[in-house]
Amino acid sequence: MAAKRVGEEPAFILHRYDWSESSLILEVFTRHRGRVALVAKGAKKHTSNFRPVLLALQPLKVSYTLSGDGQADIHVLKGAEWAGGHIMPMGNNLLTGLYLNELLMRLLARDDPYAYLFDVYGAVVKLLATQPEEVIEPVLRAFELIVLRELGLLPTLHEETLTLQPLQPEALYVLVAEMGLRPALDSDRAALTGRQWGLLQQALAQGESAYSATVRACAAVATALKPQLRHLLQYHCGSPLLRTRQLMMDLQTL
Repeated sequence: MAAKRVGEEPAFILHRYDWSESSLILEVFTRHRGRVALVAKGAKKHTSNFRPVLLALQPLKVSYTLSGDGQADIHVLKGAEWAGGHIMPMGNNLLTGLYLNELLMRLLARDDPYAYLFDVYGAVVKLLATQPEEVIEPVLRAFELIVLRELGLLPTLHEETLTLQPLQPEALYVLVAEMGLRPALDSDRAALTGRQWGLLQQALAQGESAYSATVRACAAVATALKPQLRHLLQYHCGSPLLRTRQLMMDLQTL
């Protein structure tokens, strides 16, 4: 029986590692099939057509055959081409892009499609390649919120998680891994008001417009959101600490 083929699937490479002297294993985020593992045979050879194409943070179209009955862990890459649109992000924006990739590698199960998350990821990567670092902060917070929501890891943001009581507009609340949203304590370094959390909840509920609405809602609260979301994401990623986060912290101390 002929192997089933997936053709011209929109994709981004999240990670790549050696499989043999001449081949690579690619962890690829595809629009319709989620995260898949592909073997790129001969991709390390100087004569390979894959060499200039198989780069992270670049929009691709990939074709591959499904191994066995389609349930195997690794499939065979047959074709890949650049889908165009933008150049590689540079500087701190490149590190941010690698952080996004590591986050998805840690959190996404294989063969579990997230088409909307794929589209948001593509939009964020394009901004990383075309916009200065200063405008990226609310975009990154919005992406983190959408990742958590799409994976079912984000509690509703208009009520206390444990009591289900509505948030008081002027009271301060924090988002923590073990308890969801709870009233802020004096020891909490970052918190948002109930009104601010409610605006984020409304933005995330905007359907296909949720990404742009959430970026706007994050603009005024990005600084306070950052430590709360990073703590929650690290909790769900488990140990060890995300390597890209550690690298960014190390660079800030130089």
